[in-house]
Amino acid sequence: VALNCAALAEHLVMSDLFGHVRGAFTGADRDRAGVFESARGGTVFLDEIGDLAAPAQGMLLRVLQEGEVRRLGESLPRQVDVRVVAATHRDLEEQVRRSEFRQDLFYRLRVALVTLPPLARRGHDVLLLAETFLTRHDPRLRLSPAARARLVGHSWPGNVRELGNVLAVAAALAEDGVIEPGHLDLPDTAETPATDYHQSLEAFRRRLVQEALAAAAGNRAEAARRLGLSRQALSYLVRQLRLT
Repeated sequence: VALNCAALAEHLVMSDLFGHVRGAFTGADRDRAGVFESARGGTVFLDEIGDLAAPAQGMLLRVLQEGEVRRLGESLPRQVDVRVVAATHRDLEEQVRRSEFRQDLFYRLRVALVTLPPLARRGHDVLLLAETFLTRHDPRLRLSPAARARLVGHSWPGNVRELGNVLAVAAALAEDGVIEPGHLDLPDTAETPATDYHQSLEAFRRRLVQEALAAAAGNRAEAARRLGLSRQALSYLVRQLRLT
């Protein structure tokens, strides 16, 4: 079971992680199990653990130390048996020094550490990843030699997420099944500041949400369906992108 800790508002992440009982908060109209209960002896993957809110960090530590979870609004703990794998692009040691991440949780998670080099230092791995992304969109899509060279030459400050977003746009633009350099939404220079990437990503997300809301005539439930999101996730994005 996978969960992106940076993708939802704090109370939604808490509910997704630990579950809740009916009446725990506004909109909680039924009991719900969190990911640790749902995994049932399997593995829980927590992406962007460095963005996990402080209250959730303490509750996660309890899961790791005691093997138990307490749903929001519930007084008694429940036993769980799961393996936890976490990932982040942040420097957790620096966050610990700044008191932004719990030191005890950091050492609990740091049992087996795997450091992945940035995409820019992985040579032609970018092409293998690109082909995987394109196959998911349409197995008939392929990269022209010039497009392949363009991908290898880019610095990828946003790493795999940037690559995935660039190829998602390219897949939509390539009408004849061949992706050319002009289909790749990349700057002309090889070096791109990471801040520029994140600004571009926010603009892209804003455009997607605005287009979905316009197509749904402002109906958030329908817009969420078009985007493949829950209505709660869409509402959070609307607030995050200041579209209200």
